[in-house]
Amino acid sequence: MDEPLRPVGDRWALRFERRFAHPPEKVWRAITEPEHLSRWYPFPATELDPRVGGTIRFSDGESAELQAEITEFLPPKVFAFREYDEETGTHELRIELHPDDDGCRMVFTHTFADKTWAAQTETGWMHCLDALTRALDESV
Repeated sequence: MDEPLRPVGDRWALRFERRFAHPPEKVWRAITEPEHLSRWYPFPATELDPRVGGTIRFSDGESAELQAEITEFLPPKVFAFREYDEETGTHELRIELHPDDDGCRMVFTHTFADKTWAAQTETGWMHCLDALTRALDESV
């Protein structure tokens, strides 16, 4: 299996591939509709304006708030957005869906600046993608 961490210019990218036994349209709903996105993403999504330039708001309902800008939105193929965190800087996330027999293959890429966060981030995404698999298998 390929190493998920790769250099991309002066930044780093974690790249994961997952195959789902669900059609791209179902996976698309799980990654772009706030109520479904909140079931697997690290922060609950409270709002999502589905268009390039649209905003995604994440909030834990208490003190943590995060905002992202949608940079690509091509249903049901590509969903990408950019987050900014004061502690860790700019993060770019890109999700591609590719039809694959009776399901689809997802390519999930997270690009960031500080390599020291890579191992922790990789572990976190593995848990999140496992949660996405469970959410898809349960319904959506």
